[in-house]
This record gives sequence, C-alpha cells and structure tokens, in this order.
Amino acid sequence: MRILLKLVLDCDADAAWRALHSPRAVAELYGPLLELEPMAAGGLPTSLDAGAYVPVRLSLAGAIPLGAQLIHVGDRRVDAPGGPVRILRDSGIPLTGPLASLDVWDHQMAVSPAPGDPARTLWRERLVIGGPTAAVLWPVLWTTWQWRGLRLRQLAPTWAHDPQPADPAAPADPAAPADPAAPAAPGASAAPAASDHHA
Repeated sequence: MRILLKLVLDCDADAAWRALHSPRAVAELYGPLLELEPMAAGGLPTSLDAGAYVPVRLSLAGAIPLGAQLIHVGDRRVDAPGGPVRILRDSGIPLTGPLASLDVWDHQMAVSPAPGDPARTLWRERLVIGGPTAAVLWPVLWTTWQWRGLRLRQLAPTWAHDPQPADPAAPADPAAPADPAAPAAPGASAAPAASDHHA
C-alpha cells in the first residue's frame, strides 16, 4: 500500500535537500503532533548522512509512546528531463509499537527545482507499507502524512535563510557606526577608546 505527497515548496531545492538531512528539521515536520527522540546516548547526529542508522523513539504529543523506529538513510541522484532529482530513501523499519507489525517500510523523498521556478522546490514523497496490519494502519499513516504536508509548507520558507553577502559596490550607510579600526580623517579628532569592561 502506498501514500503519496506532491508539493511545491517556498524554498530552493538545495535548502530542501539540506533540510532532509537535518534531524532537527525532520523532527519539526511531525511536531507538535508527534515527537521524535534519539535512542542513542549521544543524541541525534547533526546530519543524516548516507548509510547512517539512527534509532529513535516516537510518541504522541510527548505523552503516549508509539514505539521505536530505525532510520536508515540512502541517497541517489537521477538525471530527469526536467533536471536533476535528488532522492533520500529511508529503508529503516519500525522496531516496536504498532508499526512494528509492518513487514515493509520504504519511504522515499525526492527534491528538484520546481518547473518554471527554480527558486522553489518540487517535493515528492512515496511511503510503501506492507504486512498483515497495513490496511488497518494505512488510514492513520495517511492522516499523519497530510499533517506532514501541511508542516512542509509551513516550514520550508525557514529552511533558506542564509544571509546575503554584502555588496562591496553598495554605498556606505551614513547612519552606520564608524569602524573604530579605520584611520581618522585629516583634521578630525580621534574618538575616545571604548572600555573593554561592561557594568
């Protein structure tokens, strides 16, 4: 059984790809509905690199345990007619809890520049599940994925907030404080040095 998402997000594909590999960004996608906590003593890694195995615990609103899950990350790139598509595949498996009754868990997320608008991202997801309880769990997971889609739209604009480099050709702001290291203009009196100590 499958659950699909297809969205256009307000961030570029590079920012979306970085977010896919950020445990913090991934955890935020489910919050506050679900909470994701690390099982390893060292906490979550800073990045979900290809080949990583990351065990986590899931809970409903931090109060009702939903079991443990192993995230296993794989990356690949496909050259498509519309441009390159980068795909992260989580082929981990639920370890405990209701989802552990599933025999198949295959979650793939693809990002590429949105057609006609490279400043935005075409985001596609496919979750494939299988096992004796798949039909019972599918409606619950489908609902969770709709929440996930809503959170993707909300959070994507925050993924690309790198400061723009200053334009060296831009005129100086006259209201900006003077650089204390700059030499004083001829005839100008030197400003008193600021104290290194604060009250």
